[in-house]
Amino acid sequence: MDFATKKVLFEKDANKELPMASITKIMTMLLAMEAIEKGQLKLTDTITASEHAASMGGSQIFLEPGEKMSLNDMMKGIAMASANDACVAIAEHMAGTESEFVKKMNQRAKELGMNHTHFVNCNGLPAEHHYSSAKDVAVMSRALLQHQQITKWTSVYSDYLRENSSHPLWLVNTNKLVRFYDGMDGLKTGYTSEAKYCLSATAKRKGFRVIAVAMGEPKITIRNREITQMLDWTFGQYTSKILYQPQQVIRQVRVPHGVPERVSIQTSDTVGVIHKKGEKPNYKTQVELNKLKAPIKAGQKVGTLKIVNDDDVVASATLVSAQSVRKANLFESIGQTTKHLFTFGKH
Repeated sequence: MDFATKKVLFEKDANKELPMASITKIMTMLLAMEAIEKGQLKLTDTITASEHAASMGGSQIFLEPGEKMSLNDMMKGIAMASANDACVAIAEHMAGTESEFVKKMNQRAKELGMNHTHFVNCNGLPAEHHYSSAKDVAVMSRALLQHQQITKWTSVYSDYLRENSSHPLWLVNTNKLVRFYDGMDGLKTGYTSEAKYCLSATAKRKGFRVIAVAMGEPKITIRNREITQMLDWTFGQYTSKILYQPQQVIRQVRVPHGVPERVSIQTSDTVGVIHKKGEKPNYKTQVELNKLKAPIKAGQKVGTLKIVNDDDVVASATLVSAQSVRKANLFESIGQTTKHLFTFGKH
């Protein structure tokens, strides 16, 4: 999948529902990053590990019951070492219980259009009815990669946790390709005897980011070979460019009888284009705005941005209001009308 356009460039059994093991943690990290973006969490927040969180088996950072650790360090433990215990600690901190957090995971999956995914826990330990598909994994991986902080953890091959304590822990990234494949900076591995070897990988070269997913591979060497072959083929055949970042202001527009009277219009998602190497497309931007009327909520859809090439729409994104606009009261409306009449009279 091309990150900029969400275009799937190659697929095989993309919607087949399979156990996903620790790839589950992509959604756990996504919910944490979105909570940070909303101001509900900070990376400096302290999280206390419960007895339940500390009891997790499998890959872990060996949290003790009652141990306190920053959200930043727990996220690093998940991103690098696939820490099951840190996932549960964060889930309980955010939602009270892991089961309540899992409800949020499934709701977010629904919002993202992940129709072949169902979560039972927050870390991917074996459980009945816990599954996803390669395409759904790519979709949630792309959503997580919208948060640039994530690759500051997933791109690191080795690092310390609790470095200045009496029991430091040396972390080694479970995704060894971040050390050996040019441009790879994430994202998440997974393995159980049921799920076999899984990987959602991402690499970026000259601004061109690609996501590749392999699930159910019998050996780690086969999994890594499948991933590198998909990435090599994509980088060899295509070129991609991001034209607009999420929350990029496109223009300011007037809202009649609104306070404020002018509002910034911004993109809701990354907008990009992709084409085969050697092609020379002629991209143009078109902006279509709805008729704006107060009140308007921050984040409300107000129009559409389209990228066209020879009259063909090759990319589009919803345009939203950057801030809320309330309806002006009578005196404010009179003041606005008078101002515009006065301005008109001067011309």
